[in-house]
Amino acid sequence: MSDLNPQSTAKVAGHPLHPMIIPFPIVFFVTTLVTDIVYLQTGRPGFADASVWFLGAGIAMALLAAVLGFTDFLGDRRIRSLSHAWMHMIGNLIAVILEIVNLYLRTGGRMETAIAPTGVTLSVIVTLLLVFNGWMGWEMVYRHHVGVADVAER
Repeated sequence: MSDLNPQSTAKVAGHPLHPMIIPFPIVFFVTTLVTDIVYLQTGRPGFADASVWFLGAGIAMALLAAVLGFTDFLGDRRIRSLSHAWMHMIGNLIAVILEIVNLYLRTGGRMETAIAPTGVTLSVIVTLLLVFNGWMGWEMVYRHHVGVADVAER
């Protein structure tokens, strides 16, 4: 096996697990924003309830993605040496912390005040962070070839 590209540590049959899991929290967090907006437009409490469920599912999947990401991050010193890896990790940690705060605010009181304006604002910030974090992940894969099989392995 060649050692040209930084490799993922958490993988199954040579396939990195982190990129397989990350679409789930992304979809759950963006859907939280969508259901927040629909709730604000319609006032239907089912959308507020759905936001709480999407937040919870997103946090659970983000924590799984974080474990896999940390495994890769700690598993190859070349990954730790990339500024894009640090920005990706820190950005995602901030996003998850904001969503945990968002969920906490929604479970502690009146749903209407938790969503407008704080909840929807946090959802917008997290969605923007996800775009940035995705860009940093893209940089790691396509520029630095993290987790990409070396030519000798193909």
